[in-house]
Amino acid sequence: MDSLSIMIVDDHKLFRDGLKLLLKSQSFICDIYEASNGIEFLDLLPKLNPDIVIMDISMPEMNGIEATKRAIEMVPSLKIIALSMYADEEYYSNMISAGAKAFLLKNADIEEVRNAILSVCEGKNYFSQEIMYNLVKNIHQVKKVANTPDLTEREIEILYCICKGLSNQEIGDKLFISKRTVDKHRANILEKTANNNTASLVIWAIKNGIVKL
Repeated sequence: MDSLSIMIVDDHKLFRDGLKLLLKSQSFICDIYEASNGIEFLDLLPKLNPDIVIMDISMPEMNGIEATKRAIEMVPSLKIIALSMYADEEYYSNMISAGAKAFLLKNADIEEVRNAILSVCEGKNYFSQEIMYNLVKNIHQVKKVANTPDLTEREIEILYCICKGLSNQEIGDKLFISKRTVDKHRANILEKTANNNTASLVIWAIKNGIVKL
């Protein structure tokens, strides 16, 4: 893996310093930049061009949601990891819409931060376990769905079950079909939506109005 540059955007210096110290222990990270709010981050973004941004959601002057939205408009390929003190699904729904690729709580350990960074580098999405639990617990199916890439009614039904955190066996039991049939549907859904894991599917389904929080 090529060396990565990381930017930490958080209004608490003590937190930035602590995270920076932990990130320095990772051999694949070469440069670590900082910004104390969204406005400062957007000003520095074109000059520093980081590979990955670790973005606090709640900040003064400009919050992480607005900063993420504007940053993605400037650099569509930018990979942003959202960071929050709270596992509040409203925050994450807004950050998903803004374009964040991963979601961590501030009490995450360095291994989880590392996993999130490596996941987004591979083009995947990442949720911390607690955030994923809160998301699937609060997901509701939208009855009428538009703009889906030729998903069948059965595939939409299975996608909803996936977003609710059910395993393929559990989906089969619920819908009275075999696990093998669910496996095939799941593979088709991943291919049609150009996603590669459950976290990506959840984000895609929320952004496309198939499920809501």
